[in-house]
Amino acid sequence: MSALFLTKKTSLALVIGSVLSSHAFADTTLRVKPSQMVQGGNGLIQTPTARMREEGDIAINYSDNGEYRFWTVNLQLYDWMEATARYTDVRTRLYSQVESFSGDQTLKDKGLDVKFRLWKESYYLPDISVGFRDFGGTGFFESEYVNASKSVGPFDFHLGLGWGYLGTHDDISNPFCELKESFCERPGGFSGRGGKVDYDQFFKGTAAFFGGIEYQTPWEPLTLKLELEGNDYSRDRAGRLEQDSRWNFGAVYRYNNFNFSLNYQRGNTIGFGVTYRFNMHTVSQVKISEKPKSLMGRNAPENVEDVNKSRLYNAFYKNSGFTLFDAEINEKEAVFYGSQVAYRDEDEAIQRVGRLAASELPDSVETYHVVETAGGLPMVDTQIDAKAFIAAARYESIDADIKDTYVRTSPSDEIKDAYDPANSSGLFYSADFFWTQSFGNPEEFYLYQTGFVLNSGWSFNENFALIGSARVTLLDNFDKFNYLVDGEDVTLPRVRTRVREYVSDNDIWLDTGFLHFKDDVSDNIFGQVYAGYLETMFAGIGGELLYRPVDSNIAYGIDLNYVKQRDPYSQLALEDYNTLTGHASVYWQPEFLDDTLLTVSAGQFLAKDKGVNIDFAKRFDSGIVVGAYAAFTDVSSAEYGEGSFTKGFYISIPTDLFIAEPTKGRGVFPWVPISRDGGQMLRRPARLIDETEVRAPFFD
Repeated sequence: MSALFLTKKTSLALVIGSVLSSHAFADTTLRVKPSQMVQGGNGLIQTPTARMREEGDIAINYSDNGEYRFWTVNLQLYDWMEATARYTDVRTRLYSQVESFSGDQTLKDKGLDVKFRLWKESYYLPDISVGFRDFGGTGFFESEYVNASKSVGPFDFHLGLGWGYLGTHDDISNPFCELKESFCERPGGFSGRGGKVDYDQFFKGTAAFFGGIEYQTPWEPLTLKLELEGNDYSRDRAGRLEQDSRWNFGAVYRYNNFNFSLNYQRGNTIGFGVTYRFNMHTVSQVKISEKPKSLMGRNAPENVEDVNKSRLYNAFYKNSGFTLFDAEINEKEAVFYGSQVAYRDEDEAIQRVGRLAASELPDSVETYHVVETAGGLPMVDTQIDAKAFIAAARYESIDADIKDTYVRTSPSDEIKDAYDPANSSGLFYSADFFWTQSFGNPEEFYLYQTGFVLNSGWSFNENFALIGSARVTLLDNFDKFNYLVDGEDVTLPRVRTRVREYVSDNDIWLDTGFLHFKDDVSDNIFGQVYAGYLETMFAGIGGELLYRPVDSNIAYGIDLNYVKQRDPYSQLALEDYNTLTGHASVYWQPEFLDDTLLTVSAGQFLAKDKGVNIDFAKRFDSGIVVGAYAAFTDVSSAEYGEGSFTKGFYISIPTDLFIAEPTKGRGVFPWVPISRDGGQMLRRPARLIDETEVRAPFFD
């Protein structure tokens, strides 16, 4: 016992002593850069550090060590918060013992980690963070920890205190146990169906120290790691694992955007991994486009009658990406109605239009109105002070800021009434690529469907249209999804888990076919009604109201729908199941979270369960948006089934990151861990928050 105690004290003293002696080291230009640990997230090998990377950094990681394989995505959402999504493959266990259900697929588990920085490193004090590992999964690696990191020249020292999986070595009494007896014991075992957040386990049970040292070698691509673990591997899902040593050793080699790691763990196991990294703020694509119109040699006509309207209108589209639908020019003002299809940056788009207008219109025109429309309705009137704009564009004053020469407002009744587009009725059509995927299913780990959605319709006027879409599936493997015959008692209507019937048996399917009417009810309030085949699985009738002022950081909406389930074996037939579903929603861009959109929708879901759906979206400078959502309803985790509640993730990527010309298109790639029937919302064919995006842009 004495020898063991001495070993623990000596190990801990080495780590603490290294941190406390930080002033003894000289500074150097080579510093340790944070890298991924085995299970994803900034860390050493098996243990996390307090470090954060630059906001927007994303690391896609694969690691392999003995009984486990890990696929992880780590995202630095803010400079003070990182999140990690992880899939684990347990080589020594089967997904289930029922061959007809999961075959010979090895056990898969998903987990979520978050870490928050409490204190940023200064000259004397370290980074301090608190983290929660596997807090929303089955508890394979469930842990909580507090740790500190201090940089000293080419060294980075780390020290932490862990609970749960990170604290099984039990080399220190749990400090919370001294405050309350309930913290002395931690509920054991794994949570089976997963998906629940086990708040009742946080910071309970045994605790242990962990930490280590990273050394940035003189050769910049290479970093070395030494780590002391807090886990004794006695409670692993793969079974009790032999640990010959608490010390782990590793190295990381960097090459461009890749990191390659090699390590030796537990005194008996070799592991390796590879990481691909990039930053979502700075990723970009070289653009080939015309320069904005210069006003330095401006030669405007004397009066309105001399304006070359054809040249101006063509230039709007060619040079500024502004598709013109209607225009009115008189001696005092010019009004241009259209839609921006090329430039995502709001200021660049409006300045390009303004420069073109200034180059072709006489000085008597005092105001340019650039009215952006959406779905046939005027949405935003950007009023440009012509004289001030021209002066700023010509750099006539060093204090002039061209952004101060225009203002965005809601279109007046006069502007709305004057809108008379030449082609408000007629046929329209388009085609879109789609990709649907789901991970972690017992039948097949990865389920997917891909193909095209063909859209068409007839517009009777700017308010009323008949719209339809057909899904053409090119590839899918949803025929392997057999949830309908898994033998479990049915407690909820099958509003989503019949997806196999709709997908695998119908390569061509009428997704939507509906009548749609929309209008602005009053200033800042928009409304719509729709009836028909509203989505792949449901048909019905519904309506929505939305309050959304121009450039406001908050909007309010409410929708109500009566729907019936569609027959998957007949394109037009309906089944008996019907329900009322709808939600009151708040869309909020909080000022204290940069470039963040929170959507909270409360109401009744498709399976008649009641609750709230919360959607979090974070936008980066490149235009990439990363989001996550979760629905919490009155359905219990047992009724819901595996996963415990509906949740998912998505990434929305601007099309112009892949092509050389400016464009405003987007592609959305979803990730749904497991899809069940509770907490499912109607996929309405039109949402006013999307139709009115231009009034307070977030995605565009």
